[in-house]
Amino acid sequence: MPKLISLYIRHVLIGFGLAAVFVAALLWMNVGNLWHLVSTSDVGIMAVIMLYFGNGIVFSGVQFAITIMRMGEDDEPRGGRRIPVATNIPARIEATANAPRKRQ
Repeated sequence: MPKLISLYIRHVLIGFGLAAVFVAALLWMNVGNLWHLVSTSDVGIMAVIMLYFGNGIVFSGVQFAITIMRMGEDDEPRGGRRIPVATNIPARIEATANAPRKRQ
């Protein structure tokens, strides 16, 4: 299996694991009275499954994106000496604006 595919599958599994922990924490802490809503409704299990899959997709996408972005190289120059550029030197600029005309 290519390395990129195995990397993707691994981080999708990590993301769905984080989503399971997140949904369990939401239910355990009863955020927004969620545990009561889920436990007293006849479609509560379906709501938890949808919440889990929605968060799993988001968490796995973020997990994979962070991994891919961390793989890039630094844009800093390597080697050589840079001569500092003086930026505090004032520049003379002549003002050439005309006075506004009066309307009649």
